[in-house]
Amino acid sequence: MGRFNFDLIIALSLFLSLCLFPHTILAQLKQDYYAKTCPNVEKIVRTQVEKKFRQTFVTVPATIRLFFHDCFVQGCDASVIIQSAGKNTAEKDHPDNLSLAGDGFDTVVKAKQAVEQVCKNTVSCADILALATRDVIALSGGPSYSVELGRLDGLSSTASSVSGKLPQPTFNLNQLNSLFGANGLDQTDMIALSAGHTVGFSHCSKFANRIYNFSPQNPVDPTLNKTYATELQQMCPKNVDPRIAINMDPNTPRTFDNMYFKNLQQGKGLFTSDQVLYTDGRSKPAVDRWASSPADFQRAFITAITKLGRVNVKTGSDGNIRRDCSAFN
Repeated sequence: MGRFNFDLIIALSLFLSLCLFPHTILAQLKQDYYAKTCPNVEKIVRTQVEKKFRQTFVTVPATIRLFFHDCFVQGCDASVIIQSAGKNTAEKDHPDNLSLAGDGFDTVVKAKQAVEQVCKNTVSCADILALATRDVIALSGGPSYSVELGRLDGLSSTASSVSGKLPQPTFNLNQLNSLFGANGLDQTDMIALSAGHTVGFSHCSKFANRIYNFSPQNPVDPTLNKTYATELQQMCPKNVDPRIAINMDPNTPRTFDNMYFKNLQQGKGLFTSDQVLYTDGRSKPAVDRWASSPADFQRAFITAITKLGRVNVKTGSDGNIRRDCSAFN
């Protein structure tokens, strides 16, 4: 009878953990997943990422953003890389994904092709994207870290699945916490991952409301540094070409560092969703801490991006190893 009760408790505990934390189940993820089947996969991917990085720095923000957009919609399964075909409009063609730079997609596709030459039908596109993300972060001055592997590629990619799943530049702290929380990420993780904005660029339309029509009383967002606001207006005049983009970090746009948090302290967060991390007292302490300690920030970022990589991982019959990252088998 005692043994039965013990087994019942274990079973109930497992059931509750699955219900309460559905997004953080490790499944079969482990750092040495390909140790026997494709031992050189990390070196092969890194070589291709370095080659792409030498061609254009856009490789860095494009790949980081691709990973984030992939994981937040149906999990880290490379479904964002699928091209629309026939009657199916894929994730990448949803309005929220149209600004994803082609260099991110190209990085994964080129790395996959190189891996396939050595380890045919063995390594998923989802894992290659996770590795490439780590590599571009390290190449741009950020931390290197061990990547958990073993994801399968998703079997579905629809534009309709994207709606409401990605953070918007106008979000407040509650909205950010809610969206990240739905993916098993807490406020600390959210703040750390937001620092991905330390590299990359944004189109003027994403923040135009902050510099021209924030409110009837304040055309310019009062939380925005006045000098910075003037600079933004000069770079993004009204009726500017929508293709014009500016650096998200005005100081070190090509370095993955903690300057993002120093910018927030000075009122130089580009989006409302950036600056709110400093204006809201609940998140301000983390911003101050990481602005003064690059090491603390890097540790928090590694923890957060590792947790991000575990979101809704596909296993078993829920996925496969895609031959071509942009098309289903």
